[in-house]
Amino acid sequence: MDRCSANSLSFIFAIRKTDVHDHKLSKQTEAFGFYLLCFTGKANSTGDTSSDLKTWLSAALVNQDTCSDGFEGTNSIVKGLITGGLNQVTSLVQELLTTVHHPVSKSPGRKLITSKDQFPSWVKSEDRKLLEANGIGVDAIVAADGSGNFAKVTDAVLAAPDYSMRRYVIYIKRGVYREYVEIKKKKWNLMMIGDGMNATVISGNRSFVDGWTTFHTATFAVSGRGFIARDITFENTAGPEKHQAVALRSDSDLSVFFRCGILGYQDTLYTHTMRQFYRECRISGTVDFIFGDGSVVFQNCQILAKKGLPNQKNTVTAQGRKDPNQPTGFSIQFCNISADSDVAASLNSTATYLGRPWKPYSRTVIMQSYMSNVIRSEGWLEWNGSLHLDSLFYGEYMNYGPGAGLGSRVKWPGYHLFNNSSEANNFTVAQFIEGNLWLPSTGVRYTAGLGV
Repeated sequence: MDRCSANSLSFIFAIRKTDVHDHKLSKQTEAFGFYLLCFTGKANSTGDTSSDLKTWLSAALVNQDTCSDGFEGTNSIVKGLITGGLNQVTSLVQELLTTVHHPVSKSPGRKLITSKDQFPSWVKSEDRKLLEANGIGVDAIVAADGSGNFAKVTDAVLAAPDYSMRRYVIYIKRGVYREYVEIKKKKWNLMMIGDGMNATVISGNRSFVDGWTTFHTATFAVSGRGFIARDITFENTAGPEKHQAVALRSDSDLSVFFRCGILGYQDTLYTHTMRQFYRECRISGTVDFIFGDGSVVFQNCQILAKKGLPNQKNTVTAQGRKDPNQPTGFSIQFCNISADSDVAASLNSTATYLGRPWKPYSRTVIMQSYMSNVIRSEGWLEWNGSLHLDSLFYGEYMNYGPGAGLGSRVKWPGYHLFNNSSEANNFTVAQFIEGNLWLPSTGVRYTAGLGV
């Protein structure tokens, strides 16, 4: 049994000591919220209690589903016990989400910084310098040829301090590192820097077909808060015939991926939970190749559809929001959505769509982005007939290119064409992921609003 399952079991049995359906429920949820804040601590906080609590509760909701999935194929009695308990936990978390929820839109009087590209305010000035400078001060060096402190990325991660309040920098020299890297929750504020997207590669090939759960197929998985990666490629080479095969899975709150390659086929990038930002990355895949239930913004990224199995349909996104009070979703801004070289040669043989609704309240907005003719005129694809089409939230705003035409787009109740900037503003960095907390007074590489 993994740690996720064990933690859920402990909480389940604690909950079962009381009747969650009695009049004390509100007191229990209030106490649980206080417990969650105490458990995570101020070091994990942005300072906005409501925003932080919504993020953590949403992650808890997703983790219940992930834990439940982990019991597939186990003894039916054990699975029944766990499922019943998890359902009670889910009810508690959903009530808490309702309590702390407030609308995505903010006061119209808030000033947005739109003239500068900036990193989040929690990225300290010395970290910004590291991201911009050619000369980099590092704490550890990984080199496959033995010229560094470590030959494996995993060993460097294990040697990094736990719960670090300062940035710990690991420089990974050029080379292909065939290993599975996991950065656990206690590894705070790690920064990994490679020699370039095409030079430093962390590679694996785990897949669902080979017996791994989707969650555990990840070549690179990070849960420690405040993670930053720059100039590295994470890849899963399992191939389309192996189905789910994750290259990168992130549960890192307040994390940045800058100039990174994230390459695979089905389920390439698993933005599992928490607040994440991707800038100038290259992301490629086939089916649902950007999926999960984090609060995520992609800016200036190259998003490439690859060739999958014969007659297989490509979907760029499969966002997994299951509760309407969750603050989660995908915002794709200033990106280039096109075909990879293997698809470009035969566009008619591979149907590619912007996304499909994995969960009932799936939420994805694409704005100010280029779409090549790889995108079908309908734009979006059903998951299973009419399932979730009235509860999902899909939006488009000021996109351009041959695949951005709106004349033949889907007519679903949950599909929205934004006609003005006020609607689109709700999905900018400043609004959608609490940009007032992420905006520094100086810096680069981060567009706060709709301005370029």
